Amino acid sequence: MPARRIGNRVTIITTSRKPRRTRARRTAGAAITRPRAVRTASDPLFNQSVEKAFAVLHAFGTAELRALGLAEIASAAHVTPSSAQRSLHTLVRLGYLRRDTRLHGWALTPRTLDIGYPYLAGHPVIEQATPHLIDLNQACGESVSLSEPDGVDMVFIARFPSRKPFFIHMPVGRRLPMFCTAAGRAYLSALPQAEAREILERSTLRAFTPTTLHDIPSILATIAEARESGYAWANQEYYRGDLTIAAPILGERGRPVAVINIAGTISRSTLEELRTQFAPLLQAAARAAAGSVAASRRR
Repeated sequence: MPARRIGNRVTIITTSRKPRRTRARRTAGAAITRPRAVRTASDPLFNQSVEKAFAVLHAFGTAELRALGLAEIASAAHVTPSSAQRSLHTLVRLGYLRRDTRLHGWALTPRTLDIGYPYLAGHPVIEQATPHLIDLNQACGESVSLSEPDGVDMVFIARFPSRKPFFIHMPVGRRLPMFCTAAGRAYLSALPQAEAREILERSTLRAFTPTTLHDIPSILATIAEARESGYAWANQEYYRGDLTIAAPILGERGRPVAVINIAGTISRSTLEELRTQFAPLLQAAARAAAGSVAASRRR
């Protein structure tokens, strides 16, 4: 035990056992947990305080609740309650969090959007693809989205919703696994097979719905079909009732830089009907967006 000398006395300082972490509540189809950074002894500039602050902010995306208590935040952020408390206090003082007395916890504030807004505002693919996304949205009448890869997930960076009833909320910034989504499979289909397999092997494969494909051979077979067809599809594999088709936007040397997808619902069509009606429009939009992106880079 550590000791501290006070005058002629030596006081033994006892340390209490680390509080047991409680598991943060999660909703069905919750966001994917962000992996913590890997630190090494050769990285003296790595700031653990900054890492912990971002882990606290990410805890709210992991649990998908409006307000979280201290134990829930500490568990989701993988930090001690005392460390979480210090980060919370600082983030409240900076205006990124607020104390919600009614819900007995902490909640995000609109200021957190300041972190992501500059990225979206200056994104060249969003700028060049937007006219084509709007045209596609008006032509098909269904929700149209743009997403890009991050690790083993796809992150939605633009969305044009359908005017028809659609009950799945998909805000910008939402991330979904590659392995069971049309957007993810479209992206993987444009990669070399070995690279696609490596991403699948790093993924946490599990069934989100009864129709989710979650074994690598089956997923690779679907990706091979998508590679042959030029677009991918998913039948209610992450959300019940959700039908999606997606095509990659190819950049330099044929590498995928983003993905366009159309989302429908089983209340209006079958997957085969969605594919038959809108796959040609989808692929044309992806090619047009790729051309716009390439032209902007030559200027």
